Amino acid sequence: MATGVVSSPFVATVIEGPVIVAASRTEGVVIVIREVATVDAVVVGRVGHLGEGYQEWVHQPIVSKEGPRFFSSDFWEFLTRTEWWVIPLVWLPVVFWSTSRSIKMGCTLPQVALLLVGGIFVWTLLEYCLHRFLFHIKTKTYWTNTAHYLLHGCHHKHPMDGLRLVFPPAAAAILCFPFWNMVKLISTPTTTPALFGGGLLGYVMYDVTHYYLHHGQPTKEVTRELKRYHLNHHFRIQDKGYGITSKLWDKVFGTLPPLKGSQKKR
Repeated sequence: MATGVVSSPFVATVIEGPVIVAASRTEGVVIVIREVATVDAVVVGRVGHLGEGYQEWVHQPIVSKEGPRFFSSDFWEFLTRTEWWVIPLVWLPVVFWSTSRSIKMGCTLPQVALLLVGGIFVWTLLEYCLHRFLFHIKTKTYWTNTAHYLLHGCHHKHPMDGLRLVFPPAAAAILCFPFWNMVKLISTPTTTPALFGGGLLGYVMYDVTHYYLHHGQPTKEVTRELKRYHLNHHFRIQDKGYGITSKLWDKVFGTLPPLKGSQKKR
């Protein structure tokens, strides 16, 4: 069992095996305010009580193959767990169907191919922006902490939980509607389906790649470097390196993590 204390001006977080005790510090007196079990217990509904200490707690990863139970309801709990292969199984048929609509409306195969590549490119930017500005938003109230934990915090707390690495199809289906409307703003009625299909294909590539970076054993230097890059984001510098499928937008927006050597020199 690991035991430790992490302090800040606001809280102290004591880790004792699977239990985390969050405490507030007032005039030199430490007062325990909550206990949040992280294994074999219903967590959602409790993490919100960590307040300002939530950000510190959620970025102290626990390396285990299985994460905590979210809900007491078996139905809601089922919706939070997804095998990686479900993503291509569910969404690749939608990609093909959406692309075929543009073909039926008169787009040529070269045009469709270009639109698919364009959609993938749009996705890479969306992937970066979502990860940086939404998934890593700072929260401290009960409801924002809870929402953040469900959205991304659980992944940083339990990064090796294989059933919560990819985005559940039910939640992704809801997000498809604003993504479709966004694509409509930058395309024509004929090209929208293929461009949307390209973006969706980019998403499938992202989610499958994300799972592989956590659980795969890369043999090629490109994929080994991507794995190192992403695990660095989880275990070393969590406010840099937001790209999953590439470093492109980290380079563009200046969020590349520093090299180990350069960081030590500082």
